[in-house]
Amino acid sequence: MKLSRRFPLNALRVFEAVARLENFTRAAEELGMTQTAVSYQIKLLEDHLGDTVFLRKPRALQLTETGRRLLPKVTEAFTLLGDAVQSARSIADETLEIHSPPTFASHWLSPQLLAFQARHPQIAVRLLRQMDGTDQHRTAPDVAIHIASEPLEGMICHPILRLEYSPMLAPRLAENLDGLREPADLLRLPWISDTRGWWREWFEAAGIDPAPIRRTSLNALGALELEAKAAIAGHGVAMLSPFFFSDELASGRLVQPFDLCVGDGKTYWLVYQPARRNAPKIKAFHAWIEDALAHDLATKAVRPVETPPAA
Repeated sequence: MKLSRRFPLNALRVFEAVARLENFTRAAEELGMTQTAVSYQIKLLEDHLGDTVFLRKPRALQLTETGRRLLPKVTEAFTLLGDAVQSARSIADETLEIHSPPTFASHWLSPQLLAFQARHPQIAVRLLRQMDGTDQHRTAPDVAIHIASEPLEGMICHPILRLEYSPMLAPRLAENLDGLREPADLLRLPWISDTRGWWREWFEAAGIDPAPIRRTSLNALGALELEAKAAIAGHGVAMLSPFFFSDELASGRLVQPFDLCVGDGKTYWLVYQPARRNAPKIKAFHAWIEDALAHDLATKAVRPVETPPAA
């Protein structure tokens, strides 16, 4: 039997309010119902019980014996339900689960999260690295970082970042060529990045035909983090973002021989479900990540590609 048939929950809720307030009119105002609807729910309850719960007197409302026995347990039950909902809501409010592509997570987001938690100490953060932060086969996160040319249909999508890329390599690899004096020198080196990809625009911008390029047998499937590690190890040239790898450039583990950069046409989107648009923790994270990215871009003097409008 359905729970709603075993226990008329709405009628019990109305009964608790009427008994507590000792007035049908005030109970109707509290519950956002008409007085007629309140009276109807009480009648449903009495029909279900087979007995009356109130004695209706001209200037007073009095519980019957059945009503007096019922009230304490009903009050306790609704208190327990309220506590359960509040506990669940507190857990949801206190923990923010973020899914992020690996490179964004490790090279920017993870080191920055201490600043977010310092600003919002009541929010715990759970960060998961995933190639696709919106994987529908996993539990839906509170927010995800999604990389795509267009926003995801049916989701709230805020554009937070677009990046430019340039060839990078280990210093010793450049030294083996007796230095890199012009972009065409890069054609003498093996390339780690997918040589069929968008980065060919870099060669076109440099006025070079990329046809003679040498490919490595290494395929990192577009994972910038892995391509960067392979470049640092001296395996070839990788197309990387100065924004993500500014520390490696500053330390000399990587060099960017030419200032020329190109974009890949993709946007980093902050994504979450429409039902969560008013969640305080998501609003707080959205405001923080936009401020933090703007500050970091300015500090690193990295020129971002203009982001498209929010969806």
